[in-house]
Amino acid sequence: MGERLPDPELFREGGFRVASRLFIDGDIGGDERQVARLRKFAQREDPAADVLVPLLRKGAQGQFEQALRQGIESVEGPPEELEAFFRDVEATPYWVDPDRLDRGARAITRAGLLGLFPLGDVSLMGGYLASRATKSLVGTGEIEYKASRRLVETATWWIHVTTPGALVLGGRGYESALRVRIVHAHVRAAMNRRKDWDYAAWDRPVNQVQTAGTLLLFSLVYVFGTQLLGLRYSPRERADILHLWRYVGWLMGVDEELLPADEEDAWRLLWLLATTEFIPDDDSKRLAAALMKSHAGIGEGRGALGKVLAHVSVAGHGAISRLLLGKTNADFLELPDDPIAQAAVVAVAGVNFAAETVRRVVPGATALQELIGAAGRRHYLRQVAKVFRPDTTYGRHMKAA
Repeated sequence: MGERLPDPELFREGGFRVASRLFIDGDIGGDERQVARLRKFAQREDPAADVLVPLLRKGAQGQFEQALRQGIESVEGPPEELEAFFRDVEATPYWVDPDRLDRGARAITRAGLLGLFPLGDVSLMGGYLASRATKSLVGTGEIEYKASRRLVETATWWIHVTTPGALVLGGRGYESALRVRIVHAHVRAAMNRRKDWDYAAWDRPVNQVQTAGTLLLFSLVYVFGTQLLGLRYSPRERADILHLWRYVGWLMGVDEELLPADEEDAWRLLWLLATTEFIPDDDSKRLAAALMKSHAGIGEGRGALGKVLAHVSVAGHGAISRLLLGKTNADFLELPDDPIAQAAVVAVAGVNFAAETVRRVVPGATALQELIGAAGRRHYLRQVAKVFRPDTTYGRHMKAA
């Protein structure tokens, strides 16, 4: 091991500074050699998925859909590349444990709609700090696309892949993971066709480092965010949640070297990503502003009450982001700084923690909370389906690319 590098900004203040002292056993910092090793993956894409893009555009979409739902064995005379892709996907890694996938999904489900707050305010907002990763979003014009719809589609995808039993062949989560993998391939193809893509500054588009980072934001950072909002997990539950996302990452084509085997691995990888990738720029600010504007949309068409709701929504979401991402990052993203809202978030977290403490000792309370959380998530999906009509095939995104 070489000389340890100083902590990145993300771990110097805010919630992640707290995590490094309360939740992490030992030193997770890395050195220059580890950074160099990680950076090599920024030049790697996903060849198995990328070769499917021209096939799908030439008429193999129907065969892809059939293989997705019924397995490659059901497809008669598939193209060689399509068969190779699904043969690999269907050959489940030896380390996948269905019981752990189920337990991890149930632990996530238990959070219900509360889980959407760290998903948007920490995972998505924190992801905007990684400016190289935002360039593909900017390049496809998605930065001008309604942030509220983007948030809804992300939340819908996240619910699909974290629903118990959904990661089996033909399951909703299994399909969603592979569909987004193919969306990434279409986006890469589009960005690689651009003459102005700056490979030296932005790396390969939607590369392995960026995809692994997204998985960490949805797994480790999500768990950490819900913990700071008062939720409690046993060590086994945290491990099972990360196990679930390890498999989702594998389905999405992330190199196995970048798939954390346990929580300590995940923290080490996040530290390295924060050191090398979390370099915000003006596009980070634009994306953050668009997301905050979407939170204000709750008050549209509601008159004076709507203005109050919009203010409370923006202040509350901004407070969560600021408390967890830290002052320096929040100031750069120009997030609201409302001490009253921040105090309210801390107070709510205290109430949640007390309720969670009771849940853990009352027989049957955990199972009941899982049922309540699942019902809340189903209700959310029904409501957004009516209002936003999200495209769960992601066909629009492929056309945009």
